[in-house]
Amino acid sequence: MTERLPFHHPRVRPDWLAMLREEILDPEQPIIDPHHHLWKARPDRYLLEDLVADVSTGHNVKSTVFIQCGSAYRKDGPQALKPVGETEFVAAMAAESETGKYGAFRACPGIVGQADCLLGDAVDETLEAHAAAGGGRFKGIRHSGTFDPGIAPTAPPGAPEGLYRDATFQRGVSRLAKYDMTFEAWLYHPQLGDLADLLRTCTTQKIVLDHFGGPLGVGHYEGKRDEVFAQWSASIRELAKAPNLFIKLGGLAMNVNGFGYHHQPLPPSSGEMAAAWKPYMETAIEAFGADRCMFESNFPVDKGMCSYPVLWNAFKRIAAGCSADEKAALFHRTAARFYSLPAVG
Repeated sequence: MTERLPFHHPRVRPDWLAMLREEILDPEQPIIDPHHHLWKARPDRYLLEDLVADVSTGHNVKSTVFIQCGSAYRKDGPQALKPVGETEFVAAMAAESETGKYGAFRACPGIVGQADCLLGDAVDETLEAHAAAGGGRFKGIRHSGTFDPGIAPTAPPGAPEGLYRDATFQRGVSRLAKYDMTFEAWLYHPQLGDLADLLRTCTTQKIVLDHFGGPLGVGHYEGKRDEVFAQWSASIRELAKAPNLFIKLGGLAMNVNGFGYHHQPLPPSSGEMAAAWKPYMETAIEAFGADRCMFESNFPVDKGMCSYPVLWNAFKRIAAGCSADEKAALFHRTAARFYSLPAVG
């Protein structure tokens, strides 16, 4: 069996990030950050006050969506209900934000948790428990399907090969419609055909593809960026034909994508990231249209390679040629519509 090489998320180094400062571009542009995490230690803590510190660095971030990351699961009780502990954990921080302690900013009015879709129809119990724990904030689930024979999972134990093609899994995903919940898909680029298979079954379910669909650049993909891009872009154009699929533009500062900014003497500038990521952004926006695209921070995972203000500057550089209506969609409107959040701007 091929050895699966580990590519862990880089540690956050505040002193290194502080070596690069930039003026905030277009500081009035309203933003909903539709993808971030919160955790007590993994290995660096990231809690409400840490999120507030990042969103308070100059951009006009109005609200956020928390995405499942295996944090604060219940230690006891039925296995299927253990992920509900994460929703309870995040809902408490969302409630604290709603007191106005941090001004007008609202953390986590949208919460995305985890439920085991391999339970099939029996997943309903978990979905109902999440909804009760979220206090009106629970929006949907993420059940990651990332698998590659040469790359170890960044969040063990990972997923079995072909998870999204499994008929029982697909039946579990189809149960979300009963509760008007969304599904968050996370796979690597060689697996995007698996998502196409899921979409053929779930033709009306609201689904969003995280992190561009994971174009890999490490392990046996290192040095093959043009080849990977060709395969990835063909898959993206095909997937975009499904009108119920949305896509998140971000997550490229993860180790598995191979940009390697954490190895540099200085953090990357927004111009450097914009230049490197623009082909992916343009391909996705052209295929899906701005109304099915949303910029995401993926913090604090991407914080190992770049700071929050510089990351959003990069997104603003990439969107500079877009119309005002397209910018509204990319920065907040698509996220608000997908997750049924209050409009901003």
